[in-house]
Amino acid sequence: MNQTDKPLPRDISLGPLLDTLTDASSLPLVFHYDGRPVRAGYHVTEVKAGQFAALDCGANPEAWSEIFIQLWDIEEDDRTHMPAGKFAAIIRKVSEHVRLDGSAKLTFEVSDGVQPMQLYCAALPVQRAGALHVELEPRAASCKPRDRWLAEQQQKTSACCAPSSANSACCG
Repeated sequence: MNQTDKPLPRDISLGPLLDTLTDASSLPLVFHYDGRPVRAGYHVTEVKAGQFAALDCGANPEAWSEIFIQLWDIEEDDRTHMPAGKFAAIIRKVSEHVRLDGSAKLTFEVSDGVQPMQLYCAALPVQRAGALHVELEPRAASCKPRDRWLAEQQQKTSACCAPSSANSACCG
């Protein structure tokens, strides 16, 4: 299986992110991308929600909700990484003005103000070394019909090879 055949294991929605932040609101929130953490002075510069309708490459209609969180990766004065509770409060403030669907696809837009903005998906936050860490992975393009077909194949394999009381061997 090559890199493009793997489903994205790191693609959480807003709800699970906020649930995790609530449980660790006083911990610093550190995002990691391109092999390094964001700098301590990072800002959440924009949060936007969108409803999208499209046709995929197989002419299938598609519709989804997506939330974009823009991070400006800068060093500023002697600031420390933003506490998880502050990040959650920013999202709550946005939700007072913009409808945010907790199950919407979550995309991070990250730039240092010099390099072009890049798109990332996020893993669930992990607590370690006194901070809450969120790994961001580049959001790759995909072919939705192929993704659906791969998911169906995975389900067939999982169902076929799942242990059962009658027969625990895989089917051909």
